[in-house]
Amino acid sequence: MKLSDIADNAGSRKKRMRVGRGIGSGKGKTAGRGGKGQTARSGVRIKGFEGGQMPLHRRLPKRGFNNIFKLDFAEINLDRLQQAIDARQLDPKDIINAESLVKSGALRRAKDGVRLLGRGELKAKLTIEVHGASKSAVAAVEKAGGTVKILAPARKQAGEAA
Repeated sequence: MKLSDIADNAGSRKKRMRVGRGIGSGKGKTAGRGGKGQTARSGVRIKGFEGGQMPLHRRLPKRGFNNIFKLDFAEINLDRLQQAIDARQLDPKDIINAESLVKSGALRRAKDGVRLLGRGELKAKLTIEVHGASKSAVAAVEKAGGTVKILAPARKQAGEAA
């Protein structure tokens, strides 16, 4: 076998149909778009148009709202903290806060702050500074001999996108 003998399997590649190239091609004149009108044009087509009947998205009632002041916390559980300590990514003697969690790789990003949740067990004595914590998480940290300090969450400015 030579390099010049290498070829694709038969039928593995299919050429694109060139439309609008004359009557003999089978896809001439209207080029597969049917007759005239809006649907034959490029770029415009009514989506959700129901022939003049009130469309579904307008028949259904509006509900709820988006709270522009809502804070989005990055959540971390106790078992993930213990896992990071066991892997020597976090030092239990240091203060554990959003910056140290992101730097160690336990969290991807801090978002509007960090919230500590109580799933799992904690063996190490830790000093933790977070923007929120569940009661079970605080109890577990204090049971292990550590402390949890709750920080005030950073408020968004009026101009920032929610």
